[in-house]
Amino acid sequence: MRQGGGPAAGAAAGEKPLARAFEEVPAEQPLDMPEQDFAERPPALTGRPFNIDIWARRLLVIALALLPAAMAAHEMRRSIGLDGISAMEGVYLALFVSLFAWIAFGFSTATIGFLLLTVGQGRSVTPRPLLASEPLRGRTAILLPVCNEDFLGVLGRLSIMERSLAQVMGGERFEFFILSDSNAENGEAERRAFQEMRASFSRPVHYRRRALNVGRKPGNIAEWVQRFGGGYDHMVVLDADSVMSGQTMARLASDMERHPHVGLIQTVPTVMGATTLFARWQQFASRLFGPISAAGMIWWAGSEGMFWGHNAIVRVHAFAESCGLPELPGRAPFGGHIMSHDMLEAALLRRRGWDVHMVTADDSFEEFPPSMPDLFTRDRRWCQGNIQHVPLLFRIAGLHPVSRFQLLVGASAYCTSPLWLALILVVLGGAASGLWPPAAVLPSGGLLAVTAVLLFGPKILAILWALADPARRIGFGGGLRMTRGVIADILLSILMAPVAMLTQTINLFGILMGRKSNWNGQTRDRDGMAMSGAIWLFKWHLLLGAGLTLLAIRADALGWTLPVVAGLFASPILAALTARKDVGRWAAEHGLFQVADPWWQAQSYRPLRFRWPTGASRPVLAANDE
Repeated sequence: MRQGGGPAAGAAAGEKPLARAFEEVPAEQPLDMPEQDFAERPPALTGRPFNIDIWARRLLVIALALLPAAMAAHEMRRSIGLDGISAMEGVYLALFVSLFAWIAFGFSTATIGFLLLTVGQGRSVTPRPLLASEPLRGRTAILLPVCNEDFLGVLGRLSIMERSLAQVMGGERFEFFILSDSNAENGEAERRAFQEMRASFSRPVHYRRRALNVGRKPGNIAEWVQRFGGGYDHMVVLDADSVMSGQTMARLASDMERHPHVGLIQTVPTVMGATTLFARWQQFASRLFGPISAAGMIWWAGSEGMFWGHNAIVRVHAFAESCGLPELPGRAPFGGHIMSHDMLEAALLRRRGWDVHMVTADDSFEEFPPSMPDLFTRDRRWCQGNIQHVPLLFRIAGLHPVSRFQLLVGASAYCTSPLWLALILVVLGGAASGLWPPAAVLPSGGLLAVTAVLLFGPKILAILWALADPARRIGFGGGLRMTRGVIADILLSILMAPVAMLTQTINLFGILMGRKSNWNGQTRDRDGMAMSGAIWLFKWHLLLGAGLTLLAIRADALGWTLPVVAGLFASPILAALTARKDVGRWAAEHGLFQVADPWWQAQSYRPLRFRWPTGASRPVLAANDE
């Protein structure tokens, strides 16, 4: 085992190597990872025929989204365009139809996923069983990048996976690498904890901390590829809060060996470990509503799937030749290091002809932010990263059309919030100024019914999917508790929607004005927040609620705006209440938002019990700029 610093493998001649504060790692096996030239189309793998079936699927999904949007446009034009369409009415129609098409696209994807999981029994979206006649031949590294995390929590989750691999044929083909970008104080605690506890593991567990956090997580992974990638066929990339069973990792590695044209397989992780009410709510929604939408997306994405940066297996040499990310010219948000690297890395793999697939897996997990403010902090970073992709759509030569579409959808998702806000202001402003009576621009009863189906239909389909399987139904506490959870989810979602709308709007305009986000350690544990702090944090939401109330009264439209202003006014209370662990425990005791335990809890399978070494301190998270 090597210890200490040394020149980084793969560094160009004359380039200053990255300092490494501490490491206990195997001998280096370098692999070149060249920086990609976005302006030049690279050579792609040959022999990949045009798949008319997958393109027919995509056209079907688009048609299912555009058809109700066209009907809505026709209906709204009949109601407001009988005497011609003014400029203000044109703006209203453009906003309404665009947003209608967006929710119709989500509904069509969920509907297809529901049919796949019920009629099709999910055969096209789940990995195949691992066969004893096909032993694993290659070596797989399991990478856990960490940055100022609760390191004992990381080691506890690692122990779950390490012991699970011990029960799987071929588990000896896997090794763990903890790749730390933590600061000096947390790094010292990590070093002492690792040295004291590594003897508890039955297979190789390596650790390395960089002294300089260059390039954030993609730079962390790239440094590992350049130094050790030559010795491994695949890498399972995880986050610090990820858990994946050994069986799933072995099945993914087997599929990579059976399909040499596949560069990446992304599992769809579900949420675990929720303690606050907010996290329990999101965990319930992820487990119940997520699978049908994920199945539909997998169905139309085909070999042009997405990468979410964790809980995925990657072919190392494909990643090395395709995904060396350059630093973009200019200032943030469009310049500097690429933040949302994962979606772009999937697109770059497809640019060279590698297939990127997605699969559902019942034992691939991640944690969720414990409160609304923590979610919005993470969401702001994602917003900047996705907006950074917009100019790249036109600068990167050779991208697959579906990859361009996915990058565009990822960026446009953050534009829907300002569009919703603009639609509300246009309707109320037009009514208050006398351009139209309040009821003139509201959808008809039939169109409102269609809108309700598109919004809540995926939740109803998810209930039907869960009720159809007795084991799944029991996992959610039975039909009655599950239905009660769905009702609570709908009510909380209605309150949270306007809060997220304004938050994302503020974030988007702040990013476009040059206020960049920091990418520091995430807050993964919280127990409540002070009401005074919540009121200050959501002050703009309270001001918007007051403004919309006054505008709605003047427009004689307070009735339909009530859910919006109620959510804005309730935002501090909602954030503070749902961030509490005692409320989360109360919900658990009363069966609200109940989900099945992860496999290691259901089998009384516990991680090793770790304690902090004497004198070691808990991690200190760097403050985010929010």
